[in-house]
Amino acid sequence: MNSIGFVPTMGYLHEGHLSLVRAARQYCDRVVVSIFVNPTQFEPGEDFKRYPRDEERDRKMLEGLGVDEIWCPTVFDIYPEGFVNAERIEPPDALTSVLCGRDRPHHFSGVATVVKRLFEHVQPTDVYFGQKDFQQTRVVDWLIDRYFKGIRLHVLPTVREADGLAMSSRNVHLSGEERKHAVLLYQTLSEVKKRFESGERRVSVLLEAFEVLQNDPLMEVIYAEILEANYLKSISIVDRSAVVFGAVRMGKTRLIDNVELFL
Repeated sequence: MNSIGFVPTMGYLHEGHLSLVRAARQYCDRVVVSIFVNPTQFEPGEDFKRYPRDEERDRKMLEGLGVDEIWCPTVFDIYPEGFVNAERIEPPDALTSVLCGRDRPHHFSGVATVVKRLFEHVQPTDVYFGQKDFQQTRVVDWLIDRYFKGIRLHVLPTVREADGLAMSSRNVHLSGEERKHAVLLYQTLSEVKKRFESGERRVSVLLEAFEVLQNDPLMEVIYAEILEANYLKSISIVDRSAVVFGAVRMGKTRLIDNVELFL
């Protein structure tokens, strides 16, 4: 059976997305990229209408990458019953009540709902996601185990700007001054990793590195946590593979990032 590699996106592509496409092209017989800004994963008052969109730009970026199909469904294509009336997929609270799910309580049910419908349409053998959205990858892993046991999930490393900022479609909304400060998020995560690699294992001590963000006048820290890697469980000592997560708000823009801590 021919393999089908699928890269679901919300468009306004950047090098992070393209790295997923290249990986799919390298290992799969057929490659499908979807571009769909999913309304069910935005909370009321969030940036659904502001989310950057430029389909023509995206198509040009995908030229020459060997994509067999660029699928740009409408909201009606995905939610013929109306997205407000869609029956939502509810992942386990353990995966969705922490980190981004704490202040975005409907986000991951929206993600699971749309991803299930996308997978049902494309029927992929392999799917590709980026590590920047680590919590999302855990939800997708659960979804695959529940509904699509034959699909292989590939999580690729976060692609970063030259100064370390994680690439994100939302970065376009940062002002010049905010962009200069935004790199502090990755620098702080890297400092946590440095302290970890120097032998520190106490989570409370490792998280003291986030003080620099809390003191930055352009940043509002949404969360700073270290959780075990597979099931996002809380830990007080890093005695197994874990991830340090950070999320900040700069003006109207929300930025997330993470770094793995390997034993």
